[in-house]
Amino acid sequence: MLEKRTALITGASKGLGYFLAENLAQKGWKLLINARGVKALLEAKRYLEQFTDVIALSGDVGDEIHLLQLAEALHANEWRLDLVVNNASSLGVLPMPRLLDQPIEDLYVIFHTNMIAPISLLQKVKPYLKDKATIINVSSDAGAEAYENWGAYGGSKAGLDHMTAILAKEYPEYKFFAFDPGDMRTDMHQAAYPGQDISDRPLPTEKAVPALIELLEHAYANGRYTTSILKEQAV
Repeated sequence: MLEKRTALITGASKGLGYFLAENLAQKGWKLLINARGVKALLEAKRYLEQFTDVIALSGDVGDEIHLLQLAEALHANEWRLDLVVNNASSLGVLPMPRLLDQPIEDLYVIFHTNMIAPISLLQKVKPYLKDKATIINVSSDAGAEAYENWGAYGGSKAGLDHMTAILAKEYPEYKFFAFDPGDMRTDMHQAAYPGQDISDRPLPTEKAVPALIELLEHAYANGRYTTSILKEQAV
């Protein structure tokens, strides 16, 4: 009997993280999932565990104790990871201000959540990574393009992209991808555009999740990928 594959996904109670977890659960992957909202995370766990084994731990990825708890859960359950998806992110204060109006304390939160926490999490779970494990750091087009009012968020994602490329050089025994899902119809995207109709954006299940599965199931070189590039290559 083949050993089940195992994934750690942060920010998995809703949006992209949740729908990726659902897809993997239905394929039999074991899941360790995280989110800040306790109720939403518990609801996600209850649904997902009808398909597979699920460990759910609520907490903020900016909290070092919480990251250690995720590593301890792997140790206690004797799980080793095939996949880590650093999906949890923060937009910061809303509506998003211009950079010179951005509260400095908020910059610390954004950069910690989006850029520092993914590295800290990888440091803590590294002993539990299988050979040839895949790490996907969820990026944004704001990390590659200059959008007004997106400076703090975009800067943090640009930094994450660059560190992902460096990790790929430093640890060739693993696969490292930065993944830009594009616009999606999610609570986070709606929060970035308060009062605007975002119903024209695709749900994560329509484009982003299939692109992630394409990235996981085929032999792509380390690098930064977008949903549109992966869709083109999958055809």
